[in-house]
Amino acid sequence: MVADDEEADVVVIGSGMGGLAAARALAQFGGKRVLVLEQHYTLGGMTHEFSRAGRYRFGTGLHYMSANAGPFLGFMTDGRAQLSPLPDDYDALHFPEFDFAIPATKERFRARLKEHFPAEAAAIDGFFRTTRRAMAGLTARNVFASFPSGVRRAGAPVVELLFPSAYRSLRDQVARSFRDPRLRAVLTARWGLYGTPPTSSAFGYHAAVPLTYFMEGTAHPVGGPQELNRVVLEILRRHGVVLRPRQRVHEVAVEAGRVVGVDVEDTASGRRYRVRTDTVVSAAGVRNTYALIGRSGELAELPEERSAVMLFLGLDRSPAEFGLRGENHWFMPDLDEHDSAPRPPGEGTLYVSFASLNNPAARFHTVELLELVDPKVVDQWRGTPENERPDGYRTFKDDLTRRMIARLDARWPGFQERVVFAELATPLSFETYQHSVRGSFYGLAATPRRLRSARAGCRTPVKGLFVAGQDAWGSGVVGALAGGLMAANAVLKPRQLGTMWQTIRAGGAPRDPATPWEGYLRVAGVEALTPTVRRIRLAPMDGDVMPFSFAAGQYLKVELPVAVEPIERSYSLCSGPGESGFVEIAVKHEPDGLGSGFLHEDLEAGLALRVSGPHGEFTWQPDPKPEPKPKQNPETGPKPNPETGPNPGPGTEPEPGGEAAETLLLIGGGVGITPLMSVLHAAADAGHTGPIVLLASHRSAREVLFEEELRALRTQLPGLEVSVFVTDRQRRIGYDELLPHAGPATRVHLCGPAPMMQDLIGRLAELGVPREAIRTEAFVSGRSRETRREKAHAIAVAAAAAGVTAFTIETESGDDPAFPCGPGQSVLDAANAAGVALPQSCGEGACGTCRVRVVSGAHETDDRGMFSADELAAGWRLACQTLPAEDLVIGR
Repeated sequence: MVADDEEADVVVIGSGMGGLAAARALAQFGGKRVLVLEQHYTLGGMTHEFSRAGRYRFGTGLHYMSANAGPFLGFMTDGRAQLSPLPDDYDALHFPEFDFAIPATKERFRARLKEHFPAEAAAIDGFFRTTRRAMAGLTARNVFASFPSGVRRAGAPVVELLFPSAYRSLRDQVARSFRDPRLRAVLTARWGLYGTPPTSSAFGYHAAVPLTYFMEGTAHPVGGPQELNRVVLEILRRHGVVLRPRQRVHEVAVEAGRVVGVDVEDTASGRRYRVRTDTVVSAAGVRNTYALIGRSGELAELPEERSAVMLFLGLDRSPAEFGLRGENHWFMPDLDEHDSAPRPPGEGTLYVSFASLNNPAARFHTVELLELVDPKVVDQWRGTPENERPDGYRTFKDDLTRRMIARLDARWPGFQERVVFAELATPLSFETYQHSVRGSFYGLAATPRRLRSARAGCRTPVKGLFVAGQDAWGSGVVGALAGGLMAANAVLKPRQLGTMWQTIRAGGAPRDPATPWEGYLRVAGVEALTPTVRRIRLAPMDGDVMPFSFAAGQYLKVELPVAVEPIERSYSLCSGPGESGFVEIAVKHEPDGLGSGFLHEDLEAGLALRVSGPHGEFTWQPDPKPEPKPKQNPETGPKPNPETGPNPGPGTEPEPGGEAAETLLLIGGGVGITPLMSVLHAAADAGHTGPIVLLASHRSAREVLFEEELRALRTQLPGLEVSVFVTDRQRRIGYDELLPHAGPATRVHLCGPAPMMQDLIGRLAELGVPREAIRTEAFVSGRSRETRREKAHAIAVAAAAAGVTAFTIETESGDDPAFPCGPGQSVLDAANAAGVALPQSCGEGACGTCRVRVVSGAHETDDRGMFSADELAAGWRLACQTLPAEDLVIGR
């Protein structure tokens, strides 16, 4: 029995790229409430990755793609996809008697074919003309397949008549075109890119994938397939798409030939429910879709699909030691393996990719091997529970793993010794994780019968039911994406379609410059500044210009690949905002610091790190240069006021011919000088002439930072005064050191250890510096986050024992309504959840923006040195670090 308890405008079944493309288009351009249901525990289909052995990450289906990602992927990622090119000769073909390398660009490929097969030069030119026609035929067929049935029936025979080569078998077409069997073998070799062998595949699919899509060069996503997944899911959530993993759809409910809903099981909880809807887009494949409406028999005309075995290897050394540069390798058993008897798994065409060489963000080295196989090879174990399969299945996998690795070792002697991890996936694995019928790897077989079938496309006989993904267009991630857009094309109204295709042609929405940039930067250099501090230069992945600008004093959040799951740390920028070719951070090696330990001990130039930024309000920007003033006649110009005295106070000395200049007082403790260096560079670039004072404190002479740069900056900044305090041999910065520089017209930027900051904030207040003129930035370590989590956990446990489910937070003024705060939740998180606006920026206690005053109520907190002793006594706290232990009253 199913409860009829939810509704949606559109339900999308499956979260592969096709389903996600349809979901985004329908939400964005149709204004639909879209619910995506995914049977797996991970969203993203074949763009998701999995991890093993605490270090290795493997892709599940995306190995490489066109270097020209095109408008479809640009749209899905809003232009944020970063691709790293494979070597120019990106596919190496190995036949028993010769090798052939496929170069980037169709022109170079054609030229190389003529170089190796000069007797067939004219035929090669004719073949490429045929390829263009076949590609056009496949496109025309797929577009017609997205139209209503009447148009499809009328158009299908016309398309086949105009483009017959698209419907021929691959083997037939190359036999018509060439006499040389070696040339035929080269041109048919990569049928594994769409999964149907040359004897039965339609030439249109071969023309589209290896001979067109991959002909402009190839690339791998920086950060791996998961990075595409991450970006796409983030954008969908922004458009209001609801995404649910672990949801098994049991039936698409149909009444009077029309969709009325879907019956779903939440496999995590066992709950069964129905979602009422009149539109369902299935990205689960044509076979699964027709099974959900009880009409599988209508697909009997379509041939069975190939499945695959995939071997995932982890290495203890880089494959580059064997002369590999990241190109893919194809091992063919003979010129035409389908002329001979069927080969057992492990002895057919073997595809090998080296993702870790192509992904500059990969820290550990992996290899992925794929061989397409008949799904019958595992029939004897089909239907047995995954954890209860007999020993014969394990023996089958172990033997196949050994034979596949042996093929690599025969090509690269010693390769086997470098393998420290191996795991084999079989057709049963793809049935389990892809939920594909009999482990089908590429969806429907790419045959002429598929091209002629009315069931192979985004339309179905049921009104309101559409198909997305590979079966609606073609193989691969981008093929699936195109299929999703065709499904959306069939659902949306004509006026909505114009906007959709216009946006797609534009490559998605441009980035809002007010939001932090997210993506990968390349480590361009690492320099030791002191025994404990390293400066790290980050540069664009491609091109010469940084993809974002920043203000002096801001910081980046950096993901560090210390393990399978990266950790995030924040680091201030020490380079100037005027530098467009790179940014720099300086990092101190903290004892037992997980992030700083990686950056000091393991980081090497060339690695790509994922960053977001800029962040933070600890900023300084130079004032616009004033317009030149007309010269004064000394006889008639203004006279000095004798009552002001010779020195009105710190920071108020008048500039010649102008008003009193504000003193910019920069105070840094240890590596806290980092953001202040960015401020000084910005001032120098702007030609700032006003007074700037830098007070820098370091524990020892060995730890003094940026000495040479400060000497150079003194020559560029006439108003700069620098004082360095080495605390193991002289006094610390205190009242007497501040006295000559601090006053009502002083602006302060203070960054350093918490005790130092707390003390100096109080001293500055004594000297008359307005509190709002004191900017602070705190150190935030990974350990401080752990401590906060531990405190939160303790509060939650105590509250549960007392039967408390939420605390109440009231505002002293009563201007805002009281709001709940879950035990272990911070005041800031609770306020944001309740829609109560509090000032905020970083959310992690670094910037000090979210100041509130706790009037009453017990709580745990960490002030991070953002307040003086008097301010702490008055109840001032950071909302992001304050965890209520009972009801609170706060003020602002």
